[in-house]
Amino acid sequence: MPTSLPPDAPVLVLATPGDTAGVAEEIASVVRVDNPQIEVRLTSVAGLADSLPSGREAIVVPLLTWDDPVVLAEIGKTVAARGEGVVVTEALGPHPLLAEALHIRLAERGLARADRVRLLNVSSPVDAVILATVGGERAVHAVQATAVLLASRLTLPVVAASLDSEPGVAVAAERLRAAGADRLAVSPCLIGYEAPRDLVERAAASINAGHAEPLGSHSAVAELVARAYGSQLAT
Repeated sequence: MPTSLPPDAPVLVLATPGDTAGVAEEIASVVRVDNPQIEVRLTSVAGLADSLPSGREAIVVPLLTWDDPVVLAEIGKTVAARGEGVVVTEALGPHPLLAEALHIRLAERGLARADRVRLLNVSSPVDAVILATVGGERAVHAVQATAVLLASRLTLPVVAASLDSEPGVAVAAERLRAAGADRLAVSPCLIGYEAPRDLVERAAASINAGHAEPLGSHSAVAELVARAYGSQLAT
């Protein structure tokens, strides 16, 4: 990301499928503080048309951990109606920074060591992790790469599972325990707007596992937003 930009540089439009209040607003604030050279606008996907600048280019960054085709199609229709001057980036994941943020969220709840070095005389707090998402089978398939990145960091088995469809978290837990992984943790691959908070809690309780908090306004999420903008700016 350049340290300075011309006054007519494209506006970064952060589009959230959820409410612009709460976590989305927090993420936008972090992006602004870390990148004062960028004009950042926060909008819901439904309100995207009104948030696109008139007579100026824009780069739309969807606040998604995976390329949700329904959300991206809605954004695409709005951008197509606008015509030229607006481009849309891909979702924030998969990316090593996303895996880093997931790792830290687990560590904050005592479900993973904060460091990446596995010492032979220090046991892991859990035997395996379930990377939970919403969006059905398509979402589970989309976050598989993120699961691989997280497994690499933790050097533990990590499997993706759905919170809102079958086969879900319970099936993943059954398979992991059948393979000898008794202590499990649920890591929500969610920004925070995608599902009620108690959905993760109930899923974890149903399999007697601990759980991390959603990604929320973690600095890595804000950095991924800025990187998505910067990548489009460079092209």
